[in-house]
Amino acid sequence: MSELNLIIGFFLFFFGACVGSFLNLVIYRSKTGQPWMTGRSQCESCKQHIAWYDNIPLLSFVFLRGKCRRCRAALSVSHPIVEGLTGVLFLWWYLVGFFFFQLTQQPFTMLQPLFWLLVGVVLLFIFMYDYRYLIIPDWTVLTLTALALLYRMALVLAGIMRHEDFFWTVCGAVAASGFFYLIWLVTKQKGIGLGDVKLAAPLGLLLGWPVVWVGLWLATVVGAVVGIALIALGKAKFGKPIPFGPFLIIGTLLGLLWGDTLISWYATLI
Repeated sequence: MSELNLIIGFFLFFFGACVGSFLNLVIYRSKTGQPWMTGRSQCESCKQHIAWYDNIPLLSFVFLRGKCRRCRAALSVSHPIVEGLTGVLFLWWYLVGFFFFQLTQQPFTMLQPLFWLLVGVVLLFIFMYDYRYLIIPDWTVLTLTALALLYRMALVLAGIMRHEDFFWTVCGAVAASGFFYLIWLVTKQKGIGLGDVKLAAPLGLLLGWPVVWVGLWLATVVGAVVGIALIALGKAKFGKPIPFGPFLIIGTLLGLLWGDTLISWYATLI
């Protein structure tokens, strides 16, 4: 890797961390109902404005030792996590997604990496919002659905994706959401949240058929393992709600990476 790529990668990581800092603000203000674009950042505990030098992505959290400068209340560790993950996402987009996993047909040479970058940012928002507040905002599901649906339709119009594949992808998304809706009804709204039911649809559009079922299965397995571990460690109790959205997103990422491989492997066993 050339020095130029390293320099570009460094600045993209920092820029991504800045985007992550704004993402933290959107997460908090979406919950409180405050406008995103106006008003200075403030401490979630004492509500005092945060100076610019205390608002530098990643670094300020380290220098302040994870506490507000004024009230000394502990800052949520989700802040540096979101900033770091967003920085990594931008770095991945440049070093991996933009150079290797791209279509050669214009304009998808640029659109494909940009699409997955936007999807990654939205998924990260949903992950952290559901983790913190046990809610998946409808507008995030609609945004993700619109992105995935428009991208799939563009692939069809360009002749990159077959019409029948698009049809089965949409069917898989509807079936996945319908499957979770059935669980929601059978468990009387206790086994899964309605937000998870809605989220399954755009995730199905992202994964495609039949990988969508691999993603959902992996999400269920990971969620069950983590849930059992939390109960065993005394961090959770039976009957206490656990956000399932993050596990759906983890299952989706695993499905995107290894879904086809797992399907091929399973096919050799039957």
